[in-house]
Amino acid sequence: MLYTASSGPVVGLDTLYLSLREGDVVATGEVRINIAYLNGLQPDAVLVEALSLFDRIDWSRNAADLLADEAIWAEASAPVGMLLDIALHDLLARRQDVPLARWLGAPAAMRISHPTNQTLFISTPEQFLAQAENYIRRGFCDLKVRVGAGNFEDDLRRLSQLRQRFGQTIKLAVDANGAWSHDDAEEKLAQLAQFDLAYVEQPVPAGNFDFMLELARKSPVPLMLDESVSDLRDVEAVVRASGRLWAHLKLVKLGGIAPTLKAAAVLRRGNIPFMLGQMNEGAVATAAALHLACAAGPSFAELYGADGLADDPACGLVYAEGRVTGTRAPGLGLTIDLSKTSLLKEFAR
Repeated sequence: MLYTASSGPVVGLDTLYLSLREGDVVATGEVRINIAYLNGLQPDAVLVEALSLFDRIDWSRNAADLLADEAIWAEASAPVGMLLDIALHDLLARRQDVPLARWLGAPAAMRISHPTNQTLFISTPEQFLAQAENYIRRGFCDLKVRVGAGNFEDDLRRLSQLRQRFGQTIKLAVDANGAWSHDDAEEKLAQLAQFDLAYVEQPVPAGNFDFMLELARKSPVPLMLDESVSDLRDVEAVVRASGRLWAHLKLVKLGGIAPTLKAAAVLRRGNIPFMLGQMNEGAVATAAALHLACAAGPSFAELYGADGLADDPACGLVYAEGRVTGTRAPGLGLTIDLSKTSLLKEFAR
């Protein structure tokens, strides 16, 4: 069960897959579609859009040409673009018989592995502490706490509980998912300074960048933008803030691997700390983010998306010792059992 200030309770992940077959090569893309609380798009609308777009694509074209066709990406929403983009990248890397991270520019000898945080969602006090202790036992000492769903004093108590229990052995951050009001955000940030937080993510709703920048100037804690960063224009605005604001990049917001890699390059050139992250997603989407993190070198990574999922048709990721690790097999490096999925439609070349 996942529960945040913006999502409410989430009991499962609704996932759409795209499988591309070229001879003996089979590539796969994935996108989670029950995330209307993030992007306002209902799952049925995303599904209808994907089927319509894929019906019109000329699948006899080379994968690299499709990836470079700006007309396709201009038409696609970010989730549908992510689905197609991952599948095409997986296919291109598999064709060259290299891990996707290597295809994206990571050093040939680099492990397909990256440190990741873990998130503590809204829960009872007993569940909250038990989950934290479980993560620490498994070596995950970078924890992000979801706040803003209830009383702020309860949020403070949970953070105090973590610091008292684990001290400075953990890196701690919080994510309000835009739940705080403009009127009290400054005061709340001041109260959070006592916990030595790495950052506070999206304290107020997206939409007023000037207010966010003014808040960052006054905040004793670095501010990370998530919902406020949905395209390259937002990334460029973060760069213009000259380090006062950081950015959380996600494939599902930006439309896939290619635009997210481009956004990461813009942030690196501006010397802006950024996170490469994701929603709670299956192993295919998580592996795409993992390979991208290996190539992009983010300051922070949030790659916990597939940890502990049941009924995932893809396998090949391991969570241990504070990291997620994949294989060096070609492409995303996963084994995928499509018999665990339901076929919606086939598209002929």
